[in-house]
Amino acid sequence: MKVRNLVGQRFKERPSDCVVDSHALMVRGGYMKYVGSGIFSEFPVLRRVTKKIENIIREEMDAIDGQEVLFPVVMPAELWEESGRYDSIASELVRFNDRNKARMVLGMTHEEAAVQLVREFGQSYQQYPFMIYQIQRKFRDEARPRAGMIRVREFTMKDAYSFHTSQEDLEEYYQRCYDAYNRVFARAGVPEVVTVASDSGMMGGSVSHEYMLLNEIGEDSIVLCEDCDYSANMEAAQNIVENNFDIPVAEMAEVHTPDKKTMEEVCEYLNADLKLSCKAVVYQKNADDKFVVAFTRGDFEVNETKLRNLVGEEIHPAVIDEESPVVAGFIGPVGISKDVEVYYDLSLKGIPALVAGANKVDYHFTGVNLERDVEGVVYHDVAKVVEGGICPKCGKHSLTIKRGIEVGNIFQLGTKYTESMGMTYTDKDGVVHNPIMGCYGIGVGRLAASVCEAKHDDYGPIWPISIAPWEVHLCCLRADDEQTKAVADDMYAKLKAAGAEVIYDDRAGIRPGEMFADADLLGVPIRVVVSPRNLKENKIEISTRDKSVKDSVDMENALEYVLNLKKEMIDALNK
Repeated sequence: MKVRNLVGQRFKERPSDCVVDSHALMVRGGYMKYVGSGIFSEFPVLRRVTKKIENIIREEMDAIDGQEVLFPVVMPAELWEESGRYDSIASELVRFNDRNKARMVLGMTHEEAAVQLVREFGQSYQQYPFMIYQIQRKFRDEARPRAGMIRVREFTMKDAYSFHTSQEDLEEYYQRCYDAYNRVFARAGVPEVVTVASDSGMMGGSVSHEYMLLNEIGEDSIVLCEDCDYSANMEAAQNIVENNFDIPVAEMAEVHTPDKKTMEEVCEYLNADLKLSCKAVVYQKNADDKFVVAFTRGDFEVNETKLRNLVGEEIHPAVIDEESPVVAGFIGPVGISKDVEVYYDLSLKGIPALVAGANKVDYHFTGVNLERDVEGVVYHDVAKVVEGGICPKCGKHSLTIKRGIEVGNIFQLGTKYTESMGMTYTDKDGVVHNPIMGCYGIGVGRLAASVCEAKHDDYGPIWPISIAPWEVHLCCLRADDEQTKAVADDMYAKLKAAGAEVIYDDRAGIRPGEMFADADLLGVPIRVVVSPRNLKENKIEISTRDKSVKDSVDMENALEYVLNLKKEMIDALNK
């Protein structure tokens, strides 16, 4: 491939609408083009990167006995009604009617399609276990697409589904997928991806893990222990609190707190410790708008995912008016309306005297003792973990919080879909069961963008050789010079004959600085420069995009040098 024929333009200026580096560099480098909100076309450069990622994934899935299939993009609504997700998933799922008024959906995930595909096949225990996977475009109507390929609405995803006759068999295969994913990310050049326990969300199931590339632009908060290997997504991280406050039990008293609606304002007004207060956060159920109140210690935040799992259905921040059963800004556990569903966080347990709302405008209580003053208090883990919190594994105050980009996920789904969709098998004793499922996903475009985000400089991406659009970037300086052009052409032919993937820049009249700027944006790991100046000394310049190598090599040794450098790079990724 020659640069002058490469479809896509490269330019200097950072686009004003690009808020993260990977997005800016991919636009500047001619990788992608905006089509609509969260929708992009891929130019050849990006397509070469994503195809290589897909091939790595295929190899690793095939190595654990995966069988590639392809599900439809469009599915009848009835299929999603079988699983119960047609109504439970909100607007992320695109619903429409075809010309015959039949209700249809656009595939945003394919659990239903997977079960529908194999439920006739998997009627005997003798067919198990098996795994099917696909690599396909999907559409999810994200509310806030951002950061280029990091969060989009249309995307390419590898999703896999395994089917088992026992939990033990699922767990064994789950570990194989767990290990295969680590190999995928290592081969893609990001072995630093960490695995964290996560919330299963709309997928269902009891056990799930996410693969996170730690990066400040990530949307997810990751909880890590600095003293052991504990790791979890903030949504799933267990919050452990020790309340050892040396304060006496007090009489509950109503106090006037005019216009003090936040716990920070109330505690400042009363000269009280925020850690000795009871904060209320209010939601409503999506289905019937019933009010849900979560009480936490004043210095903690509610983890909405934990609360949603406790409630057992979707919730949203409450809209409070005069008809509501709660008083905005003054909500407390004592005397709260029986029409409200209440949850108490573990951070409140054991505190002898709390400041809390009095459920009355401009009033709060002091001296609230939940065990004494509120009937039937049950504590739950509802709060977010904080920096320096207690590790659930080693018990030390060693938790730290970092940002991460989710590049993959795996779930133990159980029988959620096989039971609801009537998939059964008969065991050797003639007893009928629902198969147990696992689910495993990797976002292809997101992984490409994440690698770019993790491995770049001010000038462009620094692609690992395994997924780089090409392995070698050959630059001919002064293509109008006959000898220089002849040597460069000969090197191009020899590299291709040796099996190297080469992008060749032989544009005449291009300044070296412009040529190198374009090369930086393409991010190819090995650069070979043929120039009149070096040829005077019978040399060819060879360097790497990460600047670890820069050498002038004798012409007769240049080909071997490049091939050895390529091999070293590949071997380093496959260790």
